[in-house]
Amino acid sequence: MRDAIGLLATLALGIAAGAVLAEGAVLVPWWREQPPEAFLAWYAANAARLFGFFGTLEMVAGVLVIVAAVLVRSPSFVAAALLTVGVLAVFPLYFQDVNASFEKATIAPGDVPAELGRWAEWHWTRTALAIAAFAAAVLGVRARGRSEI
Repeated sequence: MRDAIGLLATLALGIAAGAVLAEGAVLVPWWREQPPEAFLAWYAANAARLFGFFGTLEMVAGVLVIVAAVLVRSPSFVAAALLTVGVLAVFPLYFQDVNASFEKATIAPGDVPAELGRWAEWHWTRTALAIAAFAAAVLGVRARGRSEI
């Protein structure tokens, strides 16, 4: 059971990290190329999809890695869990309000380019945390595999 939850958590963290990496590498540059009004209209039309997709991935990965940290009790899974909590904590600290301002177009169009620049900086921090969490979980799976031999 412990090995299965550890592997599942690692897979979920890998998918979540890959998704935020793709978001930063593909969506964010595209958003920044759009005129502010076009970006705000697109974001308003797609905010629920973005939250549903990324929020679900991050929450599932978070729950699984916390369960793995409790069951497996390895330093690697504990580190992965703490890093994942960091990924999740960034949302209410920054993204929740700014995403709402994009969705409701309460931000002035002239302020959108600078805010998207800040959004990208916060996002790359979150992406680095997600990749580090995935790497820690991979190390945890590898360590468990070696201890079984």
